[in-house]
Formats: sequence, C-alpha cells, structure tokens
Amino acid sequence: MADATIVESEPQVVNKNKKYRKEKPWDTDDIDHWKMEEFKPGDMKSNLLEESSFATLFPKYREKYLQQVWPNVVACLKEYGVHALLDLIEGSMIVKTTRKTWDPYVIIKARDLIKLLARSVPFEQAKRVLQDEITSDIIKIGNVTRNKERFVKRRQRLVGPNGNTLKALELLTECYIKVQGSTVAALGPYKGIKQVRNVVMDTMSNIHPIYNIKILMTKRELMKDPTLKNESWDRFLPQFKKKNVQTKKPKVQKTKKKYTPFPPPQQPSKVDLQLESGEYFLKEADKKQKKQVEKSEKQETKAAMKRKEKEQVFIAPAEEKINTKPIEADNTSVDIEALKKKLKDKNIKVAKKDS
Repeated sequence: MADATIVESEPQVVNKNKKYRKEKPWDTDDIDHWKMEEFKPGDMKSNLLEESSFATLFPKYREKYLQQVWPNVVACLKEYGVHALLDLIEGSMIVKTTRKTWDPYVIIKARDLIKLLARSVPFEQAKRVLQDEITSDIIKIGNVTRNKERFVKRRQRLVGPNGNTLKALELLTECYIKVQGSTVAALGPYKGIKQVRNVVMDTMSNIHPIYNIKILMTKRELMKDPTLKNESWDRFLPQFKKKNVQTKKPKVQKTKKKYTPFPPPQQPSKVDLQLESGEYFLKEADKKQKKQVEKSEKQETKAAMKRKEKEQVFIAPAEEKINTKPIEADNTSVDIEALKKKLKDKNIKVAKKDS
C-alpha cells in the first residue's frame, strides 16, 4: 500500500480587534445606515419626566411682525405638543414642553425656530426647521473685522449687486440665507449649512465669494458622473492664486549729490563739545546748577509765551474809522430879487381867488 500523504491545514490568523465579532446576516449592502427614520406620534412610550424651556430676546423692530404671526407659531408648535409664549414687556419668546409632547428633540427645534424669528427670518421659512432633514445655523460675523467700513464692504460683497451672489449661494447649497446686522441666519440641509458657513467666513476673511461659488458649481457637475465617485476631484477644481496687491506709493524724487572721493568730515563727539565750551572741567555741582539755570530759562520763556496768548484775548479789536470831515457849505449864490418877485405874484393870485 502506498503511504497516504496527510496535508495539515494551517490555522487562520484572526485579528485581535475582530476576535469576538460575529457575522451579521441581516446587515446587507442595500441598507442605508445614514438614513434618518421618521419619528411618529406613539414612538415615545411614556411622557417626559420634566419640563424643558428655552427663551430668546428679540429687537424692538420685530415686535409688530411677531404680534401678527404669533397665532400661526402657536398653532404650528401645538401639533408637536409644545407651548409658545410671547412676552412683549420683556421682549422675549419662550417655548416649553408639555404633557402632550411626543417628540423629545422637538424642543431643540422649537428653540431654533424662535431664534430664526428674532433674526428677521420670515415665519414661512423658519417653520421648515421643525422637519427632521432641516437644520439652522446663526453665523456671527461682527467680530471678524474691527474696522467698521471694511466690515460693511465685505458684508455687502456677500449679498452682491441686487442680491445676486446670495441667490446663487442659495441655489447651490439649497439653503435659505438671511443677512441681518452682524449675523447671517442659514436654514437648510446639514451639508448645505456647512457649505454656507465656510463661504460666509471666507468672505469676511477677505476671500471673494465668487471663488467658492465656482468650486461649488464644479462639484455639482462632478456629482452627476458616477465614474468619479471614488476618485479625487482636486484636478478638476479651479485653483486660485493669492495676489498680494499693494497700493502704489508716490515716488519721492531724490536729488543726487555730487560724487566726492573724500569721506565726510567727522562730527565732533559729546566730549569734544564739552571741552570746547569748558563744561568738561566743571564740577558736578556746577554742572547741575548750569542745567538748572537752563531749565528755568526755558520755563520762563514758555510761561511768557502762554501769558502773551492769554492776554491776546483781552485786546480790543481795531475799530473802523469814522469819516469826520466837515460838510462844506454850498457857495451857490441865490437871486433874492427874483425870489421876492415870485412870492409877491403868489400872494396876488391868492387874494384874487378870495375876492
């Protein structure tokens, strides 16, 4: 008989991390692990143990609009079992959970709703935040730049001419964006909100929004091609070089000096000057006294100048000269005889009338 050859199978090396892992036959590739399951009434088996509440302040100019819209806000939140309260005295909006609240996370959504209403977002848009796939973000842009003029220019750059830049950003990110004061309120899907925040912060950091809009447009076109799903898109995205444009300063024309092969004469040092004036040989007490005298002389001259300036106020202004020339008498001669004859004729005419 031929010797039977026995082949021993080598034991498989198992990774320590996967030692206790078991196969999951129910976990197939067609399952979407990122899908958000809809939360329906009745999914929460018991009521909430404690009341949760959030409050936010609103500016004075929003008071009139909120008074008109508040019945709709109350009705909208009532569907989720949340109580809403508008306090016009303190200028605040409050949302609270009740015994009828059937969604534990809806109070966070209600808080976002009143925050958006305080930041001038219309109610028709703000109520979308209560949906599961929609979130909101209030981006603070006031502390990015200290210069007010620069801040206003960059904020206007984000809006664009006739709001075109903002509209383009809304279409690409599928978000509603509202620029108000020193904040930017954004409302939309999670991915779009992240893109909006990046664009807004880049714009306030002096990067024009058109660059980010071009990148978003390119990415949108690349998403349509399934072959590029697992590849890097860096080679397709536009690359923008940073240009440090410096303002041109007016050139100062320097007059050229005549060339001389000899170096300039050496300037006398402090010790040389003291030797010339004889100060070098004075004692310390004499030097101090001399400095004191010079200081007192300077103070006296300054005091005299200030006194003169103060006295200048009390000097009367120069008056206008009045013309005091005597009026020259009129030397024209008067014919007395003719005047007598005229008066005589006048008296005769009056006497005839009376008679």
